[in-house]
Order: sequence, then structure tokens, then C-alpha cells
Amino acid sequence: MSEYRTLDPSNGNLVERFALAGEEEIESALDAAAVAFGANRIRGFEERGRILREVARQLEARVDDFAQLMALEMGKPLAQGRAEAEKCAWVCEYYAEHAAAHLAAEPRESDGSEARVQFDPLGVVLAIMPWNFPFWQVFRFAAPAIAAGNAVVLKHAPNTPRCALAIEEMFARAGERALLLSLFLDNEQAARVIGDPRIHAVTLTGSSRAGRAVASTAGRHLKPSVLELGGSDAFLVLDDADLERAVEVGVASRCLNGGQSCIAAKRFVVQASCYAEYRDAFVERMRGQRVGPPTDSDTQIGPLARADLRDGLARQVEGALGQGATALCGGRPVDGPGFYYTPTVLDGVTETMDAFRQELFGPVAVLYRAEDDDEMLEIANATPYGLGASVWTRDNDRAGRFARDLQCGSVFVNGLVKSDPRLPFGGIKDSGYGRELSREGMREFVNVKTVWVA
Repeated sequence: MSEYRTLDPSNGNLVERFALAGEEEIESALDAAAVAFGANRIRGFEERGRILREVARQLEARVDDFAQLMALEMGKPLAQGRAEAEKCAWVCEYYAEHAAAHLAAEPRESDGSEARVQFDPLGVVLAIMPWNFPFWQVFRFAAPAIAAGNAVVLKHAPNTPRCALAIEEMFARAGERALLLSLFLDNEQAARVIGDPRIHAVTLTGSSRAGRAVASTAGRHLKPSVLELGGSDAFLVLDDADLERAVEVGVASRCLNGGQSCIAAKRFVVQASCYAEYRDAFVERMRGQRVGPPTDSDTQIGPLARADLRDGLARQVEGALGQGATALCGGRPVDGPGFYYTPTVLDGVTETMDAFRQELFGPVAVLYRAEDDDEMLEIANATPYGLGASVWTRDNDRAGRFARDLQCGSVFVNGLVKSDPRLPFGGIKDSGYGRELSREGMREFVNVKTVWVA
């Protein structure tokens, strides 16, 4: 990679180029971030909250501008871009209000006259963030990290440079530019920055392959890391489910953001007694999804973010079909300019096929038929990933069993898997480690310090 650039995914046209950061720019940014951390660590929670509230105000005031920017750089439909910006404002407001309680010192029993555990800020955190939710992924980490007293250096995805600059600008307008600084880095530069003594920790949202590389580099330098990686979430429809609602939410989960979401439902495991009914309704609704330019008001699925992503998805689907799967709808890219892919439903994928183990990152759903609860769990857990799962049943006891036995970081019963500032978010297995959001996520980048008094 020699540059960052904006390439309009609706037509493939080059919009703008950005040079990679030079060594002088990197040094200056790391020095400024270190100074910003020194100031932020001694601020009170009220003052940190004031900064976050000002950023939230900007997000709310410019929601349409930011939605347009997301549409331009990665193809997100405008309504979804507006919702993303609004959610970022929410997470800023949430930590402005709750940070002090989440990090309040905790008294502990001991043989001294007093003992407590306190939570001190850790330092400057390097955030390596993806393109698919170019605002939310950043704020999901940055709001709690900054509220805890840290500073952030952001390496954003190379195809969303203007989003990165817009986020940096909001902190500058709030009077604290160096609290979140953006650097356009290639992977080699990022590895060197991880090893720099002015960086104290690293967080990455991205692929499992990228996660392994970052974890290895951070480990060599004895720096903590949080990894939020890929997912191949199961959507489990039991025989007593509300099928109409399960179809509606299932299609929404699979197609949101063009299917380019780590926590999107990807593998639909349906019990045999209701399989045909669910399959037919699901396929009909997938066929009805409106694919088009992200700036059109009636578009439900925009283009994929890059040509290589569309082409890679096409190869995965073609491979599955070649190995014996069936496309009940879709199964090919959309003809014409732009990086569009038709909403697709695959049936007949077996454990011997590559698609059984792969994450399909686009509007492609895979249906599986299961005889009973045991087989549903077996299929759901037969994946290297472990991010989230959605279970559909009217029986609380059955729901409880699935919540216990599913191997993943979150289970949503009769609802769409989503991230929420009030709830911890993250995965297991190849989906990464550590948590974001809520109290648990906020405590990932603090020094958990024991204080004992005789």
C-alpha cells in the first residue's frame, strides 16, 4: 500500500488520494499524543465528559454530512449512515454520564487499615480500525478510552481517509485535537508504531489474519491488546419461533450495511419441521431487497466497499456452487459499474465445503436444516468463530440452554445481535479477545492498581 484513497464504490471512480504519513509526521503525532495523555490523565471525569458531549453535539449537528461521507467512501445507504452517526453521539453521551461510576475505586478487605482497587488511565492507545462502520468502530473504542483518561492515535482503513479526518476534526473543534490524532500508515509503519514506547496498548477491529499479526507484534513489546475480529454468526430458528418476525429480522441482520458486518447473521440454522416455510419466506424477502446507489432514499443494499471485496465474495459463492450448493436467489455480482452484489441465499452447504468454514462478508445467507436442538447447537458451534448468535423460540427454558451452550461472546434471544454502550461486546475463538463497551470494555485500557494502607 502506497497511499490512502477515496474510491466511490457506486461507480468505481477515484475521488481523492492521500499520501502516507512521513517519519516526521509520525514523530510529531506521537509526541503530541503523549502530551495529550499527560493532560487528560489528571482531568476529572466531569471535564472529560464535557469534551465527549461537545463531540456528541457535533455528531448530531452534522449527521447528514457524515452520512454522505460514509456513502461516498464505503457505500453505506444514507439512512444507515445517519443512524451510525447518531449512535456515535449516544456512546459519547453514555460515557460522559457513566465513566465515573464505571471506574470508581472499589474498597477491598485486607489486613491493613485500608485497601482499595483503583483504575488509572493506561496511556496512548493505537486504534487500528476498519472501513465497514467507519465512525462507529472508532467511537465504540475511543469514547470509553478517552473518558478513562487515555489518548488515542488512529490508524483508519485506507479506503476511508476522509472519515478519519472528520473524526479527528471533531476533537479539534472540541479544543482537544491531540486527544485523537489520525495517521495514514501502512502495515509496516503500524507495526513500528506499536513498538514505540509512547504507545502503551493497541486495539484492532478487523480480520482474524490481521488480529494475529497485531497480537504477535504487541506481544513482542509486552503491550496489552483487544481484538474484535471476524464472525460467522448463527441465527437459530426453533420450531416454536415467531417465523414471520424471524424472517423479517433475519433478512435485516443479513443485509444491514450490505452484509458487511462482523455480527451480521450469516448462518441460518432452522429446525426441520418449519424449514420449508421459513426458507420460502426468507428467500422471497431477500429477493425483494432494493439494491442501488447509497444516496438513493429507497436503497436498502448499497455497493460493497471495494472491488476486491465484491470479487472475493463472488469467488466464495462460485466455489460453493461448484462444490454442490444451490443458490435459491442471487448468486452473482450486479452487471454494470460499481461494486454491487445481488442478495443471495445458499442451500445445501455441507461441512465438506469451504463455505461451511468461511465468513461470507456481503449479502449472502446460508441456510441449514437441523432435526433437533442438539443438531442446531452442533452446527452453530462448528465454526472457528465465536462472536454472536441469535436464538428464536417462545420457550424460555430452551432459550436458556442455547444461551449456555453456544460458544460465542453474546446471545440475543428473539432479537438482532447488536452492539450497545450498556453491554460488553466481543468474541472468543477466532473472533478475538477482550471486550468493548459497558464497564468491562472501559476497564480494558486502565491500570488496575491495588492501594494498601497500613
